[in-house]
Amino acid sequence: LYQPYPPAGDQPQAIAKLVEGLQDGEVFQTLLGVTGSGKTFTMANVIAQMGRPAIVFAPNKTLAAQLYSEFREFFPKNAVEYFVSYYDYYQPEAYVPQRDLFIEKDSAINEHIEQMRLSCTKSLMERRDVVIVATVSAIYGIGEPESYHRMVMTLRTGARMGQRDVIAQLIRMQYQRNDQDFSRGKFRVRGDTIDVFPAEHSELAIRIELFDDEIETLQLFDPLTGRVK
Repeated sequence: LYQPYPPAGDQPQAIAKLVEGLQDGEVFQTLLGVTGSGKTFTMANVIAQMGRPAIVFAPNKTLAAQLYSEFREFFPKNAVEYFVSYYDYYQPEAYVPQRDLFIEKDSAINEHIEQMRLSCTKSLMERRDVVIVATVSAIYGIGEPESYHRMVMTLRTGARMGQRDVIAQLIRMQYQRNDQDFSRGKFRVRGDTIDVFPAEHSELAIRIELFDDEIETLQLFDPLTGRVK
């Protein structure tokens, strides 16, 4: 937790009471008396003292974006993630009896928010220092965790895995092979090297170098410059 100023006023007492309640197994607690960034600061201290993954719900995207920005400042080294609806526009099916008109369902997905949602679920699987800021509506209809786990591929240097196995698993995960247009959700094959642009990342890609049926090296690189990180 990065905090340029220590808790003041009633905040130390509120933080201590909330932490005590969580340790005692209290399911519901209400924080009164502070608003805005003061409440976020209090929550950040509680999260830091508990040392476990946390999810913070907001009633709408506007407040969620504000909380996400504040928590990133409080936890610069943690995995602070943003999980909201990825629809820029959504129109459900409708029927207008007066005009005998049927309107088909239509929607537009924001690719950047979709990438942030995938980054969120990835962090939950890999780390403990996770703080998720989400809207209430975003948690509905996201599928079963077991289905998500089946769509995950774990890569380790020295693991026995042939090129065909890697490609087959990527295709099962709905990645598309494209040796020319290398973008999110796609992979390319060059000899014994497979480059994968993860769907959950916008700035890093993975290079898998194989020797026979073994993963020889794994590297992160910039997909624009090719520079290895």
